[in-house]
Amino acid sequence: MSGKRGPSTTAVHGVIHRRAEWSPVAPAIVQSATYVNPVGSDEHILYAGDGNTPTQVAVGQKYAALEGAEAAVMVGSGMAATALAHLAVLRPGDHLIASRWIYGGTQRLFDEELARFGIAITYVSPDEPRLWRKSVRKGTRAVFVETPTNPLIRVLDLEPILKVAKEFGLALLVDGTFASPINFRPLEHGADIVITSATKYLNGHSDAIAGAVAGSASFIEEVTRLMRLWGQAIDPFAAWLVDRGLRTLAVRVERHNANGLAVARWAAKQKWITKVHYPGLETHPDHAVAASVLGGFGGMVGLQLGGGVAAAERFLSRLRVVIHAPSLAGVESLISEPRLTSHVHLSPEQRSALGFPDGFVRLSCGIEDAEDIIADLEQAGR
Repeated sequence: MSGKRGPSTTAVHGVIHRRAEWSPVAPAIVQSATYVNPVGSDEHILYAGDGNTPTQVAVGQKYAALEGAEAAVMVGSGMAATALAHLAVLRPGDHLIASRWIYGGTQRLFDEELARFGIAITYVSPDEPRLWRKSVRKGTRAVFVETPTNPLIRVLDLEPILKVAKEFGLALLVDGTFASPINFRPLEHGADIVITSATKYLNGHSDAIAGAVAGSASFIEEVTRLMRLWGQAIDPFAAWLVDRGLRTLAVRVERHNANGLAVARWAAKQKWITKVHYPGLETHPDHAVAASVLGGFGGMVGLQLGGGVAAAERFLSRLRVVIHAPSLAGVESLISEPRLTSHVHLSPEQRSALGFPDGFVRLSCGIEDAEDIIADLEQAGR
C-alpha cells in the first residue's frame, strides 16, 4: 500500500508502519516528564516540557499528515497555538493585517499583547476585499484570518487574500478550528500556516485542552523553539487524549455535518428564530464559497432569537439534551451566548455591528440523533 491515504485512515493510523508482534493496538501513554540521559551526549534531552517525548511527537506527526503539512507541533491550548504562530513571524515594529471576523480571545491577544510588543494591527472586514491590498504597509509581515468564523460561521474566500499575500511576500496564517482538517485544509488553498484549537474537533470529547500549529518544517522549528522558551508544551496525557479523539475524527465530523444541516434547516422554519447562520443553507451569504471549498458544512449553527436576552435566557434554561456550556465540537451538543463568553469584552453595540446582537446563541451540534437535538430545541423554544 503506497501513495496518499484518505483522511480517515490517516486520522486512525498516522504514519503507517507494520506493527511488531504482541505490540499494543492502542498507543501507550508515555507520561514520564523526563528520561534517562546518556552520559556525555550532546543530543537534545528528552523532556515533556520541550514537547519531544514519544506521545507528544506522535500526535504532532499525525496532525501534520492530516493537514498535508511538512511538520506540526502540539501545544497546551488553542490560544497558545495562535500566540506562538504569530510570535514566530512577527517582530517588534512589524505590522499584521487581521480579519475583523475572529474569535474574541484572538482579538484581545492582538490588541493587548501584540500591541504591547510594538506590533501594529489593522483589521479588515472580509466583505470588503479591496481593503486587504490597501492595508499593506512597509512593515507588514503577515495576514491572519479565521474561516469558518466564530461565531457567525462565515466562510472566507481566500483567493483575494492569497493574491495580496503572495504579491507582497506576506505569510498567510489561517485558523481552521471550526472546520477541522476533515472539512477544510487551509494549506491546500495557499495558506502558509494553519492554527487550530485541538480542544475542539480533534479531541472531540470535551476532556482535554490543546492546540496545534502546522506548516513548513523550518517554521515549526521556530514555533517549537518559542514553545520551549514560553513553556507551552502539551502534557503527554492531553496529547494521548487528542490522539484518541483523532481516531474517530472523520466519522464524528460526518455526523456533525449531518446534524448541523438538519438543525439549520429545521431552525430556518421557526418563527421564533429570526435568523439562522449556517453555510449549508442557500440563504447564507457564503453558501457558494462554502460549497466549493468545504468538505462539509460543519456542526456549528448560529441562532438569533427574537426577544433579546430575556428570550435567550428562557430558551437556555429549558434545554435538557443540549448543554449550556462554553467550547464546542464535542460529541455532546453545546450551546452558549457569545455576549457572555468569547465576545464578552465587546459592548452590545459592537457585537450588534458585527452581526450578533443580544439574543444570539451559538449551537455546536454533537453526534446525538438529530431528531433528539431538534426535539429539545423545539420544546425549549415554545
